[in-house]
Amino acid sequence: MAKAPRHAQDSVDRHVARWTGLLDGMDPEVEGAITRMQAITKRIRADDHAAYADSDDTIEDYWTLHALLIQPYPEEATPAQLADACGITRAAMTSRIERLVQRGHVTREVDPVDRRRLLVRPTPSGRALWEKGIEAGLAREKAAFSALDAGELRSLNTLLRKVVLHLEGG
Repeated sequence: MAKAPRHAQDSVDRHVARWTGLLDGMDPEVEGAITRMQAITKRIRADDHAAYADSDDTIEDYWTLHALLIQPYPEEATPAQLADACGITRAAMTSRIERLVQRGHVTREVDPVDRRRLLVRPTPSGRALWEKGIEAGLAREKAAFSALDAGELRSLNTLLRKVVLHLEGG
């Protein structure tokens, strides 16, 4: 009987091999899956940051514009809404908005209905920066999964969906 072909080892295989047997209760398959998902996410994030390395704009500018443009009311948001959507403090969002205003990517105006509130709105250059960023990001994500054929990608999504549904209590 012929041996099944051995798969190539990645850095995660080496990580799991180092820890197997050292930690009670560690399941090498679970550790491998978690560590691979983290490695994929880390790589995509690093590539996203690198995409803005030679630009006056930043990945944080893109993330802020993304939060503004994908929310239910994409024409405006308060700084607090944007801070919550980005998962940052209101003070950090104030700095981001100031930078975007200075770069001409958003406007910041007093709400005419409630003068205690500020409204942030995208400008045409802000929309253009977001569109450029989303197109490039989608291309990077597609390239990251180009090692899989369409059927493998569907299978991966089916398995990951099952895990997400379990974690969501569904």
